[in-house]
Amino acid sequence: MITAPKIYKMRIAFTVAGPWDHKRIFAALRQAVLQSALPFERAKVNPNWPRLAYGPVLGYGQYSLGEYADLYFSSPVKEDEALAALNRAAPQGVHLLRALRVPYALPSVPQLAEVMQYGVEGDFSSMQPLAPAQDFFAAKHIYVTEQAPNGMSLQQDLRPYILRVRQPQPEKLELLLQRCADKTAKPEYVVAAWLGQPVQTQEQFTLKNFKFTREALYWRDAEQNLHPVQP
Repeated sequence: MITAPKIYKMRIAFTVAGPWDHKRIFAALRQAVLQSALPFERAKVNPNWPRLAYGPVLGYGQYSLGEYADLYFSSPVKEDEALAALNRAAPQGVHLLRALRVPYALPSVPQLAEVMQYGVEGDFSSMQPLAPAQDFFAAKHIYVTEQAPNGMSLQQDLRPYILRVRQPQPEKLELLLQRCADKTAKPEYVVAAWLGQPVQTQEQFTLKNFKFTREALYWRDAEQNLHPVQP
């Protein structure tokens, strides 16, 4: 009988200073694990890299109040020891907040997180929104025009991705967006639709003079209730 080697899974919560793209975050996490001297499980895609799962990835130019990742180890590691070792090895700008051992069979964060909460700050009135936020986002369809580098354009309906939009203050918008068929809508696209602005179909698209912050991630239970991703 062949017995598969036991793999130990640990979920971490961490922050990044300023707007980091997902490639930089992946590189920072790999560096922290490699230099921590912890017994990491090797990644299949590259055996020189540690196995980890991070996501949903942070969009270009976005800030975050907290990110999550799953790390995999080849032997047991205490939570406090892992946290201390990773913080010592982490590059400047990355700080680990918590570490928690979780069952290996538990879905990874990219699979678990179905709903994302964003805060958007900026002078919306200067862009002359198409309607008050409460009225605009109550519509049956919410279209945004995407423009490709070759000049082609198409309209995308963002309605399926939008759970809730609130404007508690004139210069603050709160978005609750969900994943649909393994696809997500960029919060920049949602705000651009409201402001009547076209968007560019490129990875580094953002809206100038607006600050986008991912504030929380949620998972759904069998009754469709939302729970924050932890630790």
